[in-house]
Amino acid sequence: MNDDDFLREAIRLARDGMNTGKGGPFGAVIVKDGQIVGRGSNMVTSTNDPTAHAEVVAIRDACRNLNTFQLEGCTLYASCEPCPMCLGAIYWARPARIVYGAFHSDAADSGFDDQFIYKEIDKPREQRSIPMTQALRTEANTVFAEWKSKHAKTHC
Repeated sequence: MNDDDFLREAIRLARDGMNTGKGGPFGAVIVKDGQIVGRGSNMVTSTNDPTAHAEVVAIRDACRNLNTFQLEGCTLYASCEPCPMCLGAIYWARPARIVYGAFHSDAADSGFDDQFIYKEIDKPREQRSIPMTQALRTEANTVFAEWKSKHAKTHC
């Protein structure tokens, strides 16, 4: 199988998830060494979980199947260009690369517009539409100090 074949599987999952009532028209697969190790379709509305985007579902599935929290050496195939949340999750998972079908502007044409998130990220914290309040920094930093001194730890 090649990139097009794996991307077609992601597109098939998008269509299947949409047509079976799981969620929106998005699908993703994760491949390692030529084998699909994770699958996902959008399940936001069926699970009442705003983080259950296809890419996140596929990452969770692949990590569970591979018994790891990082996807080094893997390729993520997504039916659409990942949104900012998914892109953050993908970077944390560290796959080798991403292959996607539609552009996020194509999703926006269908009513899935994440452009406001890109704009919010660029704003100073005090100008964002959801108020952000910082408090207890010194107290919160004590946990990081404990982490730094911990000898047995798994680095992310």
